[in-house]
Amino acid sequence: MRNLSFALLLLIAIGCGKAKKEQAIETKEPKQLKALIIDGQNNHYIWPKATMMMKSYLEETGLFKVDIHRMDSVWLGIKYNESRPEPYTMFIEKYPLDSTKYKTSSQPIKTSTFSIDFSQYDLIVSNLGAESALWPEDTRKNFEKYLSNGGGFVVVHAANNAWGEWEEFNKMIGLGAWGGRDSSNGPYVYYNDKGELIHDDSEGVCGSHGPEYEFTLTTRAPEHPIMNGIPNEWLHTQDELYERMRGPFENATILATAYADVEKNAPPWDPSVKGLGQHVPMLMAIDYGKGHVFHTTLGHFDYSLECVGFITTFQRGAEWAATGNVTQKIPADFPTQDNSSSRKWQD
Repeated sequence: MRNLSFALLLLIAIGCGKAKKEQAIETKEPKQLKALIIDGQNNHYIWPKATMMMKSYLEETGLFKVDIHRMDSVWLGIKYNESRPEPYTMFIEKYPLDSTKYKTSSQPIKTSTFSIDFSQYDLIVSNLGAESALWPEDTRKNFEKYLSNGGGFVVVHAANNAWGEWEEFNKMIGLGAWGGRDSSNGPYVYYNDKGELIHDDSEGVCGSHGPEYEFTLTTRAPEHPIMNGIPNEWLHTQDELYERMRGPFENATILATAYADVEKNAPPWDPSVKGLGQHVPMLMAIDYGKGHVFHTTLGHFDYSLECVGFITTFQRGAEWAATGNVTQKIPADFPTQDNSSSRKWQD
């Protein structure tokens, strides 16, 4: 009897140990996704700070481990507003990474030897911009393979200005601005006042915006995982409203638009151009092979990146691009139809 009791106790102990082990496995934190932010070639001189802001936004979700890779040569960009008090070189000096790995220039760099193993990452974020040096052909082919095989890609603001000559990149981003693009790259795409999606083959410039101001975003795909639960209309803080983008717009969904007012979005530096007077794409989701791309035109300056609307859609768009799903909730301080909402970023 004593031996039988001992055997029963032993079986119970083994069972409890197994249950605890299985419970530990079940409650183990999920493996973090690996993300890479690429920067170093951007016409917006704030880009070193923008990279650090986006890195922190991804990491605060708890979903991502984030690396940064700066291009082989670095263009500091343009200080568009000379009234800004900070020195031209302030941002690159404050956020230098390893300054021995690259040379800096006050003029655009025309060539690149950039190369990296994209396959080690679940997500690539481009914080590049207008006049970014075109990647070598092997690097471009490797990136096309990475994305078509199921990789994730996020395009932020001026990153859609780059590489108009790279046909596959134009497919990846759906619509692009500037970068040598014209009507041969594809139509303008927008919603009219009747809610009809228009593909406009008109001749004309590719890329335009007026002065920065607050504008309203309208959700166009409320059932998409990125937009699910986001208000139908919400006020974005001061930013550039990109319009007149062109591209193939294949396998693409417009997630949200903003109204490019004829007068308010007219560039005062170019009297020949007026606002389009249509509801133009601000957020897009694109499928490229098995891969997913989230494209946001928002994010001109640090105060634009501090908008809770930018932060939330960037975080949710990144998760969707990397996994095809979104698990994050809409924060309580998300902007409303009448009020923008910002969080001051602390580095």
